[in-house]
Amino acid sequence: MAPGLIVERGDKSVFARQPANAEEEMKAWRAMLVCPTASVRRESKKARPDGIFPQELAPGVYRCGFNSKDSYGAHSYFVVRPEGNLLVDSPRYAGELKKFFERAGGISDILLSHQDDVADADKYAESFGARVWIHKHDGRAAPCATNRIEGNEELKIRDSLRAIPAPGHTRGSVVYLLEDSYLFTGDSLAWSEERGRLTAFRDACWYSWEKLTESLARLAGYRFEWVLPGHGWSKRLSADEMRGQLAALVKRMKRA
Repeated sequence: MAPGLIVERGDKSVFARQPANAEEEMKAWRAMLVCPTASVRRESKKARPDGIFPQELAPGVYRCGFNSKDSYGAHSYFVVRPEGNLLVDSPRYAGELKKFFERAGGISDILLSHQDDVADADKYAESFGARVWIHKHDGRAAPCATNRIEGNEELKIRDSLRAIPAPGHTRGSVVYLLEDSYLFTGDSLAWSEERGRLTAFRDACWYSWEKLTESLARLAGYRFEWVLPGHGWSKRLSADEMRGQLAALVKRMKRA
């Protein structure tokens, strides 16, 4: 959330320096509200600025912030659409988020990418009467789920929204493709800002690296411009560039 301000030192993330301008202050505020352990503090009593979270990444597509320790600090997303709003994975239950969702028209569907990122989905589902989607193989983690995805075939949730099973990180991992543009990837796929390419997390692959490789290879048959992950960086590229990045990643994974 705050590259250049927050750096890794050993096994810790620390502030390298204090914010130097308004843009960096906003990044620091976002880091504060994203931290799942509430480890970031402030000395001054300066009022919190507006617009920290939810953070609009694309028209009607927001990163929620308020990441939950119950989902290992994963990002979640809120999408405003006329046919009903979406919550992709779950932030922690926060009053100001709930009010934002209410003002935006509520939540129709909660899309869970896998068992690790359920967090407070049950509370948001109860508040808004939302349907909750998860794959059958990870379903035990979400007793609140109203809809179970089965097998490895894609499931059409709406005309513009598909659930695509992607076993690998967990047996029941799913990615969600919205409008042939936005791919919500959970922990299956992310952008590495450091390396400037798509990446997958072998050291956090709980089910099968081979299956994950196969799952990502199948995604090459889909068109998308955005990768919106639970962990790692979000990224927008042209559909052709994204397809090329994905092919290169699968090739590297097969050699690993």
